[in-house]
Amino acid sequence: MHERERHRIILSAIQEKPVVTVQDIAELTEASEATIRRDIAALHVQGKLRRVRGGAEAVHPPQLGNLAARPFKVSESINIDRKRAIARRAVELCEEGDSIIINGGTTTFQMVHFMSARRLQVMTNSFAIAEHLVKHSKCTVSVPGGAIYRDQSLILSPFDNDAIRNFYARRMFIGAQGVNALGIMEADALVIQSEQKLMRQAEELIVMVDSSKFERRSSLILCPLENVTTIITDDRISDEAAAMVAHAGIRLITVKPMASTEKEDSTSAA
Repeated sequence: MHERERHRIILSAIQEKPVVTVQDIAELTEASEATIRRDIAALHVQGKLRRVRGGAEAVHPPQLGNLAARPFKVSESINIDRKRAIARRAVELCEEGDSIIINGGTTTFQMVHFMSARRLQVMTNSFAIAEHLVKHSKCTVSVPGGAIYRDQSLILSPFDNDAIRNFYARRMFIGAQGVNALGIMEADALVIQSEQKLMRQAEELIVMVDSSKFERRSSLILCPLENVTTIITDDRISDEAAAMVAHAGIRLITVKPMASTEKEDSTSAA
């Protein structure tokens, strides 16, 4: 990843938390901790952030009440070749006329590029997904009521009367912060509350994660592995992670990352 892109990600990340650690940023950018320390030092000299022990903080701290989930723009370009391949395979599981739920996230967002010619009934709590499908597809799109969290492009509500309970789906597609033996991990309680409400409305739960997510941990458990029907990931998944998925009785689908020409073709088709 180019230095300029790393700097953009670092500056976006410190707007979401009071302090972001070197390790956090290294995971976001897939750069070494030594590289991240140099980036933080450079941005500190430029007056764009404050260097603190073990990480960095914003010059103007973010307001309280932000979600712990990463900003959409921070995550969107990370592992994009893997995300696009995972999303294409996910759309292939859908049949014409299906009712599906797509949870907000940068991996699930990539599904929209393969849905332009489909006629599906879609419920999503992602403002970005809903906007794209309305403009560029023949799908019927429903969204729950609630507040729009701009940075994450999510529509979330703590209340039960948000239209979710009136929608029934054959499948729900979700991303995740991490996957391990404890279950599917997320970082924010409000996001988990929304996702769990959506999950109750679907027959099958399909988790879409690139292979790096099997090495990550988060602070909260969305659901146990036994709730998951299928996991779609890329072919870099470790043998240990694949064995864990098999032991849980989950269908595992692996895909090869998409080449740049394939990505261009799918984008132009959308």
